[in-house]
Parts: sequence; structure tokens; C-alpha cells
Amino acid sequence: MAKGTIRYWAAAKAAAGAAEEPYDAATLAAALETALEGRGSEFARVVSRSSFLIDGAPVGTRAHADVELPEGGVVEVLPPFAGG
Repeated sequence: MAKGTIRYWAAAKAAAGAAEEPYDAATLAAALETALEGRGSEFARVVSRSSFLIDGAPVGTRAHADVELPEGGVVEVLPPFAGG
């Protein structure tokens, strides 16, 4: 297991009710599962449509269960946004 920080941006931040929180998980899937606990369906909807960066590197289309989290890492949750 690794410990680090999940940062929420824009709609993810609003739905989470927090700008960031710690993770203690081996994979992105495990960290997100823990983050979803006790939060409403709006947060789950936003997260399901979000993109993720880990220490600035995009996760892309990789299965979240296959994405290992580093000790002291930062997971950025980026919901879809308009503009460019």
C-alpha cells in the first residue's frame, strides 16, 4: 500500500465537498473505491467521467486496477470541462 494525496478539481471538488484527501491504497481503483464510500451519486457520476493524472502523468485508458500508486504520489481528478 502507498500513501499520498487525491486532489479534486472543478465539479469533482464540488461533488466531493473537499479539495483533497489522503489515499492509502495500492492501485487507483482501490483509492477511488475508498473515496466513493459514503458520498452520493453525484460524486460517483463525476468521478466516472473524469480523467486522472498521477504525479502529472495521464492514466489514459489503462484499467484503474492496473495503475499502481506511488508512495507520496498525487492523483489529480479532472472532470470534463468546456473550452480549451
